[in-house]
Amino acid sequence: MTNHCHAGFRRSIVLAMTDLGGPSLPQERRLVTAVPGPRSAALMERRNAVVARGIGTTLPVFVERAGGGVLVDVDGNSLIDFGSGIAVASVGNAADAVVARVQEQVARFTHTCFMVTPYDGYVEVCEALDRLTPGDHEKRSALFNSGAEAVENAVKIARAHTKRQAVVVFDHGYHGRTNLTMALTAKNMPYKHSFGPFAPEVYRVPMSYPFRDPAGMTGEQAAARALDLVEKQVGADNVACVVIEPIQGEGGFVVPAPGFLAALSQWCTDNGAVFVADEIQSGFARTGDWFACDHEGVVPDLVTTAKGIAGGLPLAAVTGRAEIMDAPHVGGLGGTYGGNPVACAAALGAIETMETLDLCGRARRIGEVMTARLVELASTYDVIGDVRGRGAMVAVELTRPGTLEPDAAATAAVAKACHADGLVVLTCGTHGNVLRLLPPLVMPEHLLDEGLGVLEKAFAGLA
Repeated sequence: MTNHCHAGFRRSIVLAMTDLGGPSLPQERRLVTAVPGPRSAALMERRNAVVARGIGTTLPVFVERAGGGVLVDVDGNSLIDFGSGIAVASVGNAADAVVARVQEQVARFTHTCFMVTPYDGYVEVCEALDRLTPGDHEKRSALFNSGAEAVENAVKIARAHTKRQAVVVFDHGYHGRTNLTMALTAKNMPYKHSFGPFAPEVYRVPMSYPFRDPAGMTGEQAAARALDLVEKQVGADNVACVVIEPIQGEGGFVVPAPGFLAALSQWCTDNGAVFVADEIQSGFARTGDWFACDHEGVVPDLVTTAKGIAGGLPLAAVTGRAEIMDAPHVGGLGGTYGGNPVACAAALGAIETMETLDLCGRARRIGEVMTARLVELASTYDVIGDVRGRGAMVAVELTRPGTLEPDAAATAAVAKACHADGLVVLTCGTHGNVLRLLPPLVMPEHLLDEGLGVLEKAFAGLA
């Protein structure tokens, strides 16, 4: 794939105008009612009467159409989307290639179960994953429905390969909502509270967190800090796998110091453990490379993917070294819906879009624009403690001025102001004090600029 960033950026603007019905969906922020409006409010009443209370809602507007960089709600409001459905709609909410392939596949068949009677779409997705994931070694893949399933199966595969049990994870990590992946996840509320007991043999060690680590700590030093605990408290010979997000997602878009990932990977190689990169949020062009590991040239043993893989349809994968992936016995992996043919068709359309439009280059361009504006804001508003990220995966951490004390209240206030003004933003972080920005990679530049203006206005209102 070429890295012609600006050419890819121009081409992606064209896609934004054709995504979901072409020019009939104007790429603009437009507020015709309060947010949420009356029709959304009425639908929320219906929702609350029938949907379980445990399903949360970030912004209570009901979407009617979406594409490019906007969400249009049932009241006619057009909102700028800095969330992408939590990094899922990277190619837009209805990219042409995704729609065409899905429509063709639905007309042929919607399901057979790959474990019963296979089909070529599953194989094609695995071939694409073989080509795109880091490393040129022989690989195998298995397809699933969700990121949590992918992580859970990666642990199963690692245990089958190593004949060991212990799993090492990191502070601030997030890996899913199943029982095992809740055990792997660091944050109690809302993910783990009252849902235990959790799966055993999970051990948590410190993450490289440059904003909060001692000044001058290198990635290698942070890795030594973590691995010393592993060796003393777990024992290297007991470790089946080390599971890490190369850039943490829900934990606060924490970007580890350079050298941290490489040191962990080398330790795994030296000690016979499996290095698992959870690229569910950071993968598929989001960070400006196909995968976040690519930035440092780190080649994981296993990679888990989901979110941006299939343009909004549920699909996930574990891809890795053939000898590791083939360790489980025949029949030990799978699931009724895993690698559904419609989802596979969507994935092939999403990958085609990413390659055709050089969305890795587009992500880098978005990152340049966002980071420059946010650093400028940080020089004005001292509640901004840190600006970080890579590509179109950028975050702002809010703290009480002059301290490292998290300011979750200010973060919530900024997000609320953005929502009311027609900009969808998300929050994250162990302490709830991080704004995360994940615009679709096909967002036109004028919308990106306008969205950042709305964010700046929200900070001004906070001050």
